[in-house]
Amino acid sequence: MGIGYEWVIFIHVVSAIGSIGPLFVMLVIVQLLKHHPTSLDTTTALRIFRESVRFIKHAGHVLVASGIVLVAWGPWEWRHSWIVLTLFLMVISIFFLASAFKRVFRAVEAHSISYEAMVFQLGRATWIYLILLGIMLAFMVLKPML
Repeated sequence: MGIGYEWVIFIHVVSAIGSIGPLFVMLVIVQLLKHHPTSLDTTTALRIFRESVRFIKHAGHVLVASGIVLVAWGPWEWRHSWIVLTLFLMVISIFFLASAFKRVFRAVEAHSISYEAMVFQLGRATWIYLILLGIMLAFMVLKPML
């Protein structure tokens, strides 16, 4: 395969880490907001969430681009079940990421959500997205042929 292919694998792995890593920081922030509401300013927490979502989105772009290159250069075909399932979950997660967090941010800006509901929805959205990405990661690592 060559050194170029290995570099694309490296880029793919780093972008996967970049897509998943910020979610763990977001979970910590949710726990701080939930259990120690005065320890972190809500505006600061939401700014961290927004920037984390933006970072995840851009890391996801690199992840998709490098994944396309890996499939094109590698021994796999687009019809393999693990690729099809990963793409299906990716489309779901893109829709989810675009709507779930944005909905909470807008509700906070409109003052139409309680603090407790905000914390709950941010936590739930983070967990759902983390689970979706975890399943996609499992498909990419295990490559099940169904």
